[in-house]
Amino acid sequence: MFRLFGADRSGSAAIEIALTLCGADYRLMGASSWEAGAGQDELKRLNPLMQVPTLVIPGGGVMTESAAILTHLGLAFPLSGLLSSETLERAQQLRALAYLTTNCYASIGLIDYPERWLPDAEPGQLDRLVAGAWSKLHSQWDVFADVFNNPLAWHPHAPGAVETLACVVSQWSGAREHLRASRPEFHGSLEVVDHHPVIKAVLQRHGWRGEISG
Repeated sequence: MFRLFGADRSGSAAIEIALTLCGADYRLMGASSWEAGAGQDELKRLNPLMQVPTLVIPGGGVMTESAAILTHLGLAFPLSGLLSSETLERAQQLRALAYLTTNCYASIGLIDYPERWLPDAEPGQLDRLVAGAWSKLHSQWDVFADVFNNPLAWHPHAPGAVETLACVVSQWSGAREHLRASRPEFHGSLEVVDHHPVIKAVLQRHGWRGEISG
């Protein structure tokens, strides 16, 4: 059985979805760096950075980093549809997963914890840093839509690893409203992903009900 360490309304939702699509048995362990609880010490032991998601795979191996976890699951469960069996399509999927985690994740970290980058900030500096990070995050999502919203890389009606991660990260990063205005076609395709039965159930459990009504 897999053990998934995660928290509500966080990126761990993407791994919940992926494990369900794989048909894998897993146990969800509520834990994070920002919420005290029984799982916090265990999470710190497994992952000193206390990042979620952290996944313990059968046999006791520890997986961190969402792109790595999704890639592992896609390879371990080839019939899940998380990754394509076609070489060119899979290459674009891996590129998209890496893009999301190396670009969008970095901006979110700045928005959520600006004091980590400017620990001795003067008044107003943190606000300017956060404003700049929001602008950068929005531009990164625009680029994602422009590059990956094509038949080779993007399949909202049959979501795999890329669509799942993009759906979840755009929810909790607060990027949806920007995309609604800047890239309406791509935003519409994200709403299609939202309504996949497995994905919708997990999103609703995490409290993202308003975004997926109907």
